[in-house]
Amino acid sequence: MIDRFREIATRLEDQPHLLRLGRLFSETVLIEIEGDEIYLTFDTGRIVSVVAGPSRKTPWRFALRTDADALEQFWQARPAPGFHDVFGLAKIGRGRIDGDILSLVKNLRFFKEVMALARCKEEAAA
Repeated sequence: MIDRFREIATRLEDQPHLLRLGRLFSETVLIEIEGDEIYLTFDTGRIVSVVAGPSRKTPWRFALRTDADALEQFWQARPAPGFHDVFGLAKIGRGRIDGDILSLVKNLRFFKEVMALARCKEEAAA
């Protein structure tokens, strides 16, 4: 799963509109998947570090906690209702958001679009 987040970091570098949206976002975010922790460190909109946890010493601003199946459904090219959004995951009981919600909401579009970078591309109709 950590490889998927490293792929997101690479794809982010090719998204100038996201780098512009995130230019004021410099925080560490905890992504917890079935108890496995991944820390994404952002610096002015770029992911500068993707580190596996657990770590009691790494401070984070907010956390997205979910299960692997929900995250895989979120990353589908056309996710089902409830799996299309980080708040959708929380609403259907498949995710939880903890920590500084204000920081998340202030950067909501940026964070949601960064998480969606791992979505599968639909195959072109033949």
